[in-house]
Amino acid sequence: MPAPFRIMGVLNVTPDSFSDGGQYLDAQAALAHALELERDGAAILDVGGESTRPGAEPVAVEEELRRVVPVIEALSAGGSRAQISIDTIKLPVARAAVDAGATYVNDVTAFRHDPELAGLVADRDLDCCLMHMLGEPRTMQQSPHYDDVVSDVKAFLEERLAFAVAAGIPEERIQLDPGIGFGKTADHNLELLRRLDELAAIGRPLLIGVSRKSFLGRITGREVGDRLAATLAANVLAFTKGATIFRVHDVAPLRDALTVAAATVRAP
Repeated sequence: MPAPFRIMGVLNVTPDSFSDGGQYLDAQAALAHALELERDGAAILDVGGESTRPGAEPVAVEEELRRVVPVIEALSAGGSRAQISIDTIKLPVARAAVDAGATYVNDVTAFRHDPELAGLVADRDLDCCLMHMLGEPRTMQQSPHYDDVVSDVKAFLEERLAFAVAAGIPEERIQLDPGIGFGKTADHNLELLRRLDELAAIGRPLLIGVSRKSFLGRITGREVGDRLAATLAANVLAFTKGATIFRVHDVAPLRDALTVAAATVRAP
């Protein structure tokens, strides 16, 4: 019987990510942290070299490659059993990452930035995640507006799913992410979590990324480093609404929280 959930550990090889920027710029430090995430229960390691926090500036291809490729090569050579994901919107970065050992592409633009990325995923038989984002990281939090955030996000994800399938990606290789915090207000984020089952009805696995995000701070009054309890609560709620993949910084406590939730909410 397949596991009821998978955890994606966050490995930001960046100087400016909102929560852990600068901590893992050194390849050896990044490798050590990745292996720790795997020991804690991460089934997927999501390696990113370009921050997507609100207001983030783009990173040149050469710099992004310099950051991520050595880490992925080291993970592949070091016997990691976790699936390696490349968090990028750029075809050259994804191609180099796959050559280094990645088998999963996590694209926050859902192949809108570089449509040819879908062809790489199809040709190399990779898994992928397509995320909803309003605008781009630099502008996405400037007065985001929706007629109905859940309906709008659902229509977007259905359209991008159809695009990916038309590009030759088998549907079973595709996961979807509503993009919590990506061009959404706190109320938008809460509405998406409240009605997540409507997105689960699309029929593809849902990935949720709420770890330490600012809307949790607005609710609780906690700073970034003190949002673990809020992160766990939001993820367990998402699990009860149909999410099955969870992108987080703190893997071990979430594994325990979801294990308890799975033993109760989804018990046979």
